[in-house]
Amino acid sequence: MSYKFYMPTKLLIGKDSLKELHKESLPFKKALIVTTNGKSIYKYGYMDILLNELKLSNIDYVIYSKILPNPIKEHVMEASEIAKTNNCDVIIGIGGGSAIDSAKAISVMVTNPGDYRDYIEGGTGLNKPLINKPLPVIAITTTSGTGTESDPWTVITNGEEKIGYGNDLTFPYLSIVDPMLTLSIPKELTMYQGFDALFHAMEGYINIRNNEISDMFALKSVSLISKYLPIVINDLNNIEARSKVSLANTLSGIVETLSGCTAEHSIAHAISGVYPSIIHGEALMSITLSYFKKECEGNKVNDRLIDLAIALGKKDAKNKEDILIALKDLINKCEGNNVNLTNAKVNINDLNKIVENAFTTMGGLFKVDPTNLSELDVLEILKESM
Repeated sequence: MSYKFYMPTKLLIGKDSLKELHKESLPFKKALIVTTNGKSIYKYGYMDILLNELKLSNIDYVIYSKILPNPIKEHVMEASEIAKTNNCDVIIGIGGGSAIDSAKAISVMVTNPGDYRDYIEGGTGLNKPLINKPLPVIAITTTSGTGTESDPWTVITNGEEKIGYGNDLTFPYLSIVDPMLTLSIPKELTMYQGFDALFHAMEGYINIRNNEISDMFALKSVSLISKYLPIVINDLNNIEARSKVSLANTLSGIVETLSGCTAEHSIAHAISGVYPSIIHGEALMSITLSYFKKECEGNKVNDRLIDLAIALGKKDAKNKEDILIALKDLINKCEGNNVNLTNAKVNINDLNKIVENAFTTMGGLFKVDPTNLSELDVLEILKESM
């Protein structure tokens, strides 16, 4: 077995680590701060902390705050022009995955010509090589779900295409994982984000590109989430438990880098592509039991499914189907039993469109899935998830 381990991002992890930013030797003069159109980072003082840190670091800034929960290409292009006009030399993403993913995409377009889709592989993307190195990105995560602070990936929506992109140049320059910034996340979003991180790790463990290093991070991430996410759901102010989930999320991002996601993520992104109002973690939770049922039927990763069931807390797991029992138990502990595509208001008449979207926009994830899922298989997964 041969594989590459490249993780160039410096991580500041721990309570109040955002307040340590000014102690870093930051070689920047002006930042474009990228955040969402929500109010929470202002309401809870996160933006004030960041601006004070920039002041202490003698870094000027401009703020772009239009990013949507499923970020769109138009905002990437608009923000990149603002960064150019203001001579910004660093992009700071503060918020959840949408803000940080957008920061990465913006960093690409500040230094490269044309349209963002010129560089995307998949869908209508032209898969052109980058001409210039993207600007450095500082990622400040206020959620525990995407792992984007420790991977190079960015997912941006273009029409109904929700497509991932990334390479060795799009890793964050510096990332801050401060669990204090997650205390404002409400219960439902905490659940969705936690399961998103969980599936990054679980999918990475069964991905055909798995390796010994990714396995180590994956199983640790799964075990941390299975133990501590239910605690957070029942006590949103438990900073110790939130710290563990934050760490698990960062570990899952490393798993995404080393091995990667599988068809489960392609299907979930297709759902959000057709229904932008559906939260990514909600889409994942809706389909996960049906998806892992297909993995059980595939008989390709039986031992790994048992490993995952054990990491999820079913210590007596001996059969591949125990993964379904362990997942159901965790979903129940986190009060997610009612999460399905019907309650997410997905129209059954749109399922074929979602199937087509999954294979067209992020079809590469089917190639690294251990089970050779067909379009009919995906349609069955969706129908069972209604």
